[in-house]
Amino acid sequence: MTKAIRIFKTGGPEVMEYVDVEVGEPGPGEARVRHHACGLNYIDVYFRTGLYPQQLPAGLGMEGAGVVEAVGEGVTHVKPGDRVAYAARPPGAYAEARVMPAAVLVKLPDNIDFETGAAMMLQGLTVQYLFRRTFPLKGGETILFHAAAGGVGLIACQWARALGVNLIGTVGSDQKGELAKQHGATHVINYNKENFVERVKEITGGRGVPVVYDSIGADTFTGSLDCLSPLGTMVSFGSASGPVPPFSLNELASRGSLFITRPTLFTYSAKREDLEAMAADLFDVVGSGKVKIEINQRYALKDAAQAHIDLEGRKTTGSTILLP
Repeated sequence: MTKAIRIFKTGGPEVMEYVDVEVGEPGPGEARVRHHACGLNYIDVYFRTGLYPQQLPAGLGMEGAGVVEAVGEGVTHVKPGDRVAYAARPPGAYAEARVMPAAVLVKLPDNIDFETGAAMMLQGLTVQYLFRRTFPLKGGETILFHAAAGGVGLIACQWARALGVNLIGTVGSDQKGELAKQHGATHVINYNKENFVERVKEITGGRGVPVVYDSIGADTFTGSLDCLSPLGTMVSFGSASGPVPPFSLNELASRGSLFITRPTLFTYSAKREDLEAMAADLFDVVGSGKVKIEINQRYALKDAAQAHIDLEGRKTTGSTILLP
C-alpha cells in the first residue's frame, strides 16, 4: 500500500482525500514510478472541479519525477533504476508511487534534480510548444504574455529573453511585476492599475502585437484580441478565470483577419518523437542556465488541499511542488 490523493466527487479543495492505495505491478506498456516530487498546475484544479471530466474515483496531478521501480512487457526505453520525469495524462501524480503508461516517461538528465524535474515538465514543455511550434518566435518580436509571474510565465519570460524577444507581461501586483522583470520581461502591466489594451498600444506605437499568449480566459479574451495587429494570432491555452464564452467569428474579421487557436500540450506531445524532441529542447535551455526553474512553494503531499487554496487564491509565484 502507498499514499495518494484521491477525489470521490468533484468540488472545492476539500474533496481531496489522502488515502492508502494499492499500486500493483505494471502491465504491458506500463511502468511503476516511485515519485521524489510531484508538480502542481492549474489543470489539476480543472480536473478537481469537474471542468475537465474524468471517471470517479480518480487521482489528480499531471506531472512528476522519480525512479522507475519496474516495467511491464514491451517497455524498452526505460528500465528499473532510471531517473525519469513526465507531464501527461491520465491524472494521478499526487501519489508516493504509481503505475502509468511508460510511453510518456522521459529520462531526466543527471544535471537536473528531481524537484526541478517535477516543477518544470508541464510548464516548461508548454512554453516550448507555444514559442517553438504554435507561433514560432524567431527573435525581435514584441509579444503579450498574460500571467507573467506564474509558473509558465516566469519560464516564458526567461525563454523570451534567451530568444531575443520583447515580452510584455501582465501581472496582478507590483511585486509580481518586479518578479517578471527580473526574469526577463521587457515591460510589465499591472492589470489592477492599468488598462492592458491601452498600455500595449502605447508600448507598440499603436501597432499591437503579432501574438498574444493567454491562459487567463474569460476575463482577458476580448482585450487580448484588441491587442493584436492585423493577421495576428490569439493563442488561448488556459482559462484560469473561467472558460471563454461563445463569440462570433466576425470578431476576428473586424479586428483584421485574426487567427485563433486553442492548443493543449498533450496534442503537441502525443507522438513519442515529438515528446523526446520537446523534452531535449527544454532540458537544454534549463541545463544551460538560460532558464532557471523557480520553485517558490513546497508542500507535503498530504497538504495538497492547501496548495490548491493558495494556487486559486493567486498567492503562488513560479513553480510549486508536492513532496511525498
